[in-house]
Amino acid sequence: MTAHDAFPTPDGASAPARRDVLTRAAILGAVAATASACADGTRSRPSAAAGPPAFRFRGPRQSGVTTPQQTAALVVAYDLAPAVRGAGGVRALRKVFERWTRALAEVLDGELAPPAAAQATEIKRLGSAGRSRLTATVAVGPRLPKVLCVAAPPALRELPPFPDDRLDPAYGGGDLLLQLCADDPRLTTAAASALTRLAGDTLRPRWRQTGFLPPTPAGQTPRNLLGFKDGTENPTPEECERWVWSDDATILVVRRVHIDVAGFKRLGTNQQERVIGRHRESGAPLGRRHEHDDVDIFAKTPQGRYIIPLGAHVRAASPRLDSGARMLRRGYSYDTGPDDRGLLFLAFMRDPALFARVQHRMAATDDLSRFIEHRGSAVGYVLPGALPGENLGARLLA
Repeated sequence: MTAHDAFPTPDGASAPARRDVLTRAAILGAVAATASACADGTRSRPSAAAGPPAFRFRGPRQSGVTTPQQTAALVVAYDLAPAVRGAGGVRALRKVFERWTRALAEVLDGELAPPAAAQATEIKRLGSAGRSRLTATVAVGPRLPKVLCVAAPPALRELPPFPDDRLDPAYGGGDLLLQLCADDPRLTTAAASALTRLAGDTLRPRWRQTGFLPPTPAGQTPRNLLGFKDGTENPTPEECERWVWSDDATILVVRRVHIDVAGFKRLGTNQQERVIGRHRESGAPLGRRHEHDDVDIFAKTPQGRYIIPLGAHVRAASPRLDSGARMLRRGYSYDTGPDDRGLLFLAFMRDPALFARVQHRMAATDDLSRFIEHRGSAVGYVLPGALPGENLGARLLA
């Protein structure tokens, strides 16, 4: 199945307003029904997903970046249709962002979009969507500003090639990236279908990738497919202000990382811990007792050996080697069968040069690189949020 088979794209960019309203009402009804089923279903979910309030759509920053991580993710990449170029393309994309803004504001904020009568029944049903904590995060790729002849954000640029990449074009690139997260994958799937249909003929799906977190007790760090805790070293809110956000925007790097899970698990526990640089059970750095203890890559034994091995993953990723600069990671596992399991790596930062430095370092020194292969890659500028009365992308497409 191709990306175009997975997401039907009926005529919509130039449809009459009445049909657009009715289409949106029908689509939102489907999302509402899915959200209700997700909220009321008996399928077990990690307890970490219970309790936090629903996320809102409106605001200076998009949700899905520093908001608490949900348990299911779906990333969909789109390309602009061939005819979407220049000033006409700007107008077409504005219409898409207007539809998306209205739909998401209805779902997450309870806004009444005109005409209210056509939406009222759906909005009453959409209240349950919040219980699955849906977030939608929209980013534009490096090619989009060039094609539309608009000013490109200074930090937005393609990633350089890396020596160990084995990139598959079927899982990379894109003029627009849509990250959807929730506490049930049925809701992200329904939301992706709804938003894709609302895009009409302006956007063409390019690729998609799902991800999940395993059941995790409340307050604990999820584990990846290797059995190690993943996400311990994320920046604090204060550090995010310095290293992640820039004028209410940020850069998203997406990597589809295949992992040789079976090969890694053939190592003994001690060797696994030396490759990662952490104790598997506690998540603590080697030589320490607690998960959130400082990872001191310069600490040595009385005999003068580094406690964190020179080839350890946590050493290669250490912010100490980047003058303290940090990226915010929202990693998810993916599993499409025994031959393709791995990590959907989602990272946010002010400048993708940080990711490039870390990735080059990992390729050169990280012992974990023997067990991983980067097969998909994309980068995007996460737009500032939509303030009341404003649509997504308003400032970029001004």
